[in-house]
Amino acid sequence: MEINFGLNDVENIAKQVVKNAKTKTLLFYGDMGVGKTTLIKTIVKVLGSDDEVSSPTFSIVNEYQLNNDKIYHFDLYRIHDLEEAYNFGIEDYLDSEHWKLIEWPEKIEPILNDRFDRINLKLDSDNHRIIKLN
Repeated sequence: MEINFGLNDVENIAKQVVKNAKTKTLLFYGDMGVGKTTLIKTIVKVLGSDDEVSSPTFSIVNEYQLNNDKIYHFDLYRIHDLEEAYNFGIEDYLDSEHWKLIEWPEKIEPILNDRFDRINLKLDSDNHRIIKLN
C-alpha cells in the first residue's frame, strides 16, 4: 500500500494503517519531521485510547491504555546502541502481546523478530507525505 496524503488526511491514513496491519508491531521509518509522531498520535486515538499522546523522545517509551490492551510508543532516536535498549528492558516490551509503535526502529533491528509491519514515510517535492506499508 502506498498513498500520498496531506496532514489533513492523517486520520484516514491512520485508519488504513490499522485496518491493513498484519501485526501489532508497527515500525515507523522516515526522516526527522516527516510526521511519524503525528501519525502515531492519530493511530493511538483510532485504536481507542483516550490517553494524552506525546512524543517519548526523552522517556524512550510511553504507555497508553486501551479497554483490553495497551500501546507502547517508542522513540529510539536517542538510543546509541543495543546495550542502551537492553538496559531499559526492550526485550520485555517486544515479547509482549500488546501494540508496539516504534519510531527509529533501525536502532534495534538486530533483535526484532520477523513479525512486524514496516511503515515508511517521506515527503515529496510538494511537501505532501508518502506512506508505504509493507
